[in-house]
Amino acid sequence: MAVFVPFVLPGEKIEAELHQEKSGFARATLTQLLDTSPDRIAPRCPYFQQCGGCHYQHIPYERQLEFKAQILRETLQRVAKISLQTEIRLHPSPPWNYRNRTRFQVHTAPDFSLGYFRIASREFLAIRECPISSPLLNNVISRLMELGGLNCPSAVEELELFADASDQQLLAWAFCRADANQSDLLRWAENLRRELPEVIGISFFSSRQRAHSDDEAPADQKLLAQSGANSIAYGTSSGQYQVSAGAFFQVNRHLIDELISVVTGGANGNLALDLYAGGGLFTLPLAEKFHHIFAVEASLTSLPDLKQNVPASVKVVGTRTEQYLRSRQARIRPDLVVLDPPRAGAGKAVTRSLVELGAQKVRYVSCDPATLARDLFPLVASGYRIEEAHLFDLFPQTFHIETVMLLAR
Repeated sequence: MAVFVPFVLPGEKIEAELHQEKSGFARATLTQLLDTSPDRIAPRCPYFQQCGGCHYQHIPYERQLEFKAQILRETLQRVAKISLQTEIRLHPSPPWNYRNRTRFQVHTAPDFSLGYFRIASREFLAIRECPISSPLLNNVISRLMELGGLNCPSAVEELELFADASDQQLLAWAFCRADANQSDLLRWAENLRRELPEVIGISFFSSRQRAHSDDEAPADQKLLAQSGANSIAYGTSSGQYQVSAGAFFQVNRHLIDELISVVTGGANGNLALDLYAGGGLFTLPLAEKFHHIFAVEASLTSLPDLKQNVPASVKVVGTRTEQYLRSRQARIRPDLVVLDPPRAGAGKAVTRSLVELGAQKVRYVSCDPATLARDLFPLVASGYRIEEAHLFDLFPQTFHIETVMLLAR
């Protein structure tokens, strides 16, 4: 029986405690290391194996990349019977201080504290630093703790911080209970912006269900109050992007330009579709290479950013991708389709429409190898071939894998 045990390396002999048994596999918790791998290193973060954010800090960074490439190949073979013939091109990141965004749980009693959920639970873990977050984010964490939270209202349940490309300014947004008092929220916001001038604005939303990963935008929420700016400018090699409070944007501040280059590089023609376009990260550079572009985005939070960020020549469509593809079956065949779906992937309806659409090139940006494999299966079966496979390590120290597949027929 396969037994899945977190924080263990191949070849190690361990003692573990079973806590879940299924037909054919089990899950267990490490209790003692009996024979340690020579690869094992000391984790940098004092909260490692307590916080649910990181999974690989006990592994040297070069080995993390090797393991992720192996996992990607194995998943494609196991789920979709795709034996990847091309090499996996690795795009490493600086392994620390790479995040431009982080989201905290907020406790105001008995004392103010910021934290994350403990691993595999909803239990609060107070923290004072986060080594994978940018220097600016860590500075704000430290200052907020020193200032005792500046009398943060008890209705504030979560706080999210998003730093710009230069790591000099940030935008904040908070999620609050229904009984939040607007005057209290605005008073706290003014105190926060006065003591921490790098915070250029803070927005307050009604509490919402958390997104499952950094690659998913939260559901559109009701705005309760606003102080200062409600968006921030994020600079890239392709231009400036407006990113509004609550909107999705790529988290790794070091690999954004490289990601844009791989997804849009060498592409040109008459018509391109950018599906799950978000704020237009790929739409903007594609607009210089195609005569016509349709950018499709369903989020009411990201849609204003998308319209702001792209030139007037781009046709912005505010609807779900599957609805858009159903509505345009009889139209001209696109030269390129770019899709960057959330962790759940594109799904059967979208991949079926893509097969019928028959674009010459498809570029699929994925944050989950299993759903990527599922979606690639019908595309490969219909005649698409994988020309290039790229693994972007957008999330060092974690098991998350970002992939870009370049398909052609």
